[in-house]
Amino acid sequence: MEIISQHTKQIMEECKSRARDAGLSFSDDTLEYIVTNQDMIELSPKGMIPTLYDYWINDLEVIKSKKEYELYPHNAYETVINSRPAISFYNDNNPDWLNVMIFYHVIAHIDFMQNNMFFKNTWNDDFVGQALADKRLISNFRTKYGRWVDYVIEFTRGIDNITGYFNTLSPLHTKDRKKIKKIDYYFDIFLQIEKQVKMPVYLKELENYNAILAKGKKNTDALFLTEIKSKYPEFESCYHKYIKKVHEKPSDIIQYLMQNSEFINKEENKWMKSVMEIVRNTTLYFDPQRRTKTLNEGWATYWHNYLFIRDNRIKGHEADFAKLNAFVAAIPVVGYNPYAIGYSLLEYIEEETNKGKLTFDFENILKRDIRKTYNKHTGKGQEQLFKIRKNHCDFTFINSFINQDFVDRYKLVTVGERINQVRMTKEYYIKSKNYKDYKKYIIKHFIHPPHITVDKEKTADGVLYLKHHYEHKQLIPEFIDNTMIGIEYLWGGEVKLETHLIVGGKPQKIIYTAKDRKITQNAG
Repeated sequence: MEIISQHTKQIMEECKSRARDAGLSFSDDTLEYIVTNQDMIELSPKGMIPTLYDYWINDLEVIKSKKEYELYPHNAYETVINSRPAISFYNDNNPDWLNVMIFYHVIAHIDFMQNNMFFKNTWNDDFVGQALADKRLISNFRTKYGRWVDYVIEFTRGIDNITGYFNTLSPLHTKDRKKIKKIDYYFDIFLQIEKQVKMPVYLKELENYNAILAKGKKNTDALFLTEIKSKYPEFESCYHKYIKKVHEKPSDIIQYLMQNSEFINKEENKWMKSVMEIVRNTTLYFDPQRRTKTLNEGWATYWHNYLFIRDNRIKGHEADFAKLNAFVAAIPVVGYNPYAIGYSLLEYIEEETNKGKLTFDFENILKRDIRKTYNKHTGKGQEQLFKIRKNHCDFTFINSFINQDFVDRYKLVTVGERINQVRMTKEYYIKSKNYKDYKKYIIKHFIHPPHITVDKEKTADGVLYLKHHYEHKQLIPEFIDNTMIGIEYLWGGEVKLETHLIVGGKPQKIIYTAKDRKITQNAG
């Protein structure tokens, strides 16, 4: 892995300039690396974060990916991570014209991640630097506690899909939120009260901060915090501990366990809380990407089309671009391509907004010939796209804008499968052309973590009572036992889970009990 050449960097800077002229908004500083396929395989299990903590599952994923590559060689053109500064990786055999297209795609991703409201919890942190501090802290814990560190990681990761993402995100959008900033916490509480540093050390830290401030760069606090996290790896966990103690209530099961488990809060086990916090924060950092994949990829595809077609560097490579772009943006008859659906829907919204069709007045028109020729020439199509980029995730994007006209325009259908009893082969058939059915089909591809909370009224006498709020979708039965055993370990006592399983085609209330590493279940 190496930084791109000056020649290629020049291409990137020209792309950034043209993207800004078109209305995209992103930070000045970016880092670009050339990587081999081997690098891609090794970084992919860590979400392309080189500094992420080590874990045995990642090693297995690397071995699996290597075997897959031997059978089916494939190349990723690019990957970009949401960090400060934004870091992107590029395949080592891309020609210049292809890099121009890819750079536009990456720049649009950066613009999306730095402006979409669902990423707001990531805007002020250098996650790569924090991940390195977390990795060092976990490495130190492994030296002291051995395999028990990996047990805590595994048990916490077993419930990291039910972290309180929206509970954590919503206070960030409340204007009257009273929450101490990290920089204020560092100088007023961490150094003076928790570390009790001597005055010369404190003044030296102030000088360092003022020196960065004097340079006039953006994200001064983030740059300074990156430096202090290398000095104090425990800073992040101490900050979150302080915030929880003073301001916040537990927003998910992981936080509840950290605050209320007598086992974890024993003096000899308090290190577990730091490990759990690292796993939880890592999940929360990646959550926005999982919830916006279709819109994010559609946004990037829209802009690499828009900008590259208008770029004179496409000259002589029009056919190459058309072939590659058709592969990226093609809507499959069977299956789901987030790039294609996101891009096509954005393109449709832009055109319909320009014509004034996404309005209440237009929806009241029933005559087909009038609807077909309706055009108010508003010129507000791209303005509408920027509003969508700022305020929507995949669910709201798809649920708000897919309509029958969109489905008809792109000839979209939902497809079923059946067995041909004569030929004994699988057949695909068209189930529906209705937009409501197609919308449901797309939404099924989105993540939908189960909603599980702690029932405080039934949590008593050392028994933790969890309630799964049934949403017509059962938990995966084969995962329940191991997850319950992990929670029992972290809780330090008996754990009960109230849920529903489909029995005979109908949901039936079931109560699981984890006690002494054994799982039993009874009808509720």
